[in-house]
Amino acid sequence: MSSEHTMPDPLEFMKSLWGQIGFAVPGMVAPTIDIGELEKRITDMKAVEGWLKMNLGMLQTTIQGLEMQRATLAAMQAMGESARAAAASAQARAEAPHAKPEEASAPAEPAAQPFNPAALWPWNLVQSAKAADSSAASDAEAAKAASKPRARKATDKKQ
Repeated sequence: MSSEHTMPDPLEFMKSLWGQIGFAVPGMVAPTIDIGELEKRITDMKAVEGWLKMNLGMLQTTIQGLEMQRATLAAMQAMGESARAAAASAQARAEAPHAKPEEASAPAEPAAQPFNPAALWPWNLVQSAKAADSSAASDAEAAKAASKPRARKATDKKQ
C-alpha cells in the first residue's frame, strides 16, 4: 500500500505538464551551479541590455526630432496664415468703397510688407549695427589719414 500512495515530486509534475507544451518555462528549471554558465548568461543579458538602451536612445532621439519638426511646421503654417490674413486685410482696406480719394491713390504699404514692423526688430538691429560699424570704420580711416601728414611734418622738422 505504501508504494501506491507515494507523493509525486511537484517539480517533476510541473515539468511534465510544461513539457507537453514544447517550450521551457523560465523559473521552473533548476538554477545552474556552473559559474561559467552564469557568467555567460550575465554577459548575454548585459549585451541585450546595452542593445535595448541603444535602441531606446535612438527612439527618444527620433521622437524629439519629430516633435521639433512638428513644431517648426506648425510655426511656419501660423506665419503663413498671419501673412495671408494681413495681406487680405490690407487688400480689403485698399478696395474699401468708403475710402477717401487721397487714401485710394496712396500705395498699400501693408500689402507690400505683410509682417508687423515690430517683429522686424532683429533685422533693424543688425542693420543699425552694420551702419554704426561702417561709420566707425570710416571715421577711423579719416583719423588715420589726418594723423599721417602731421607725423610727416614732425619728421621733416627734425631733419
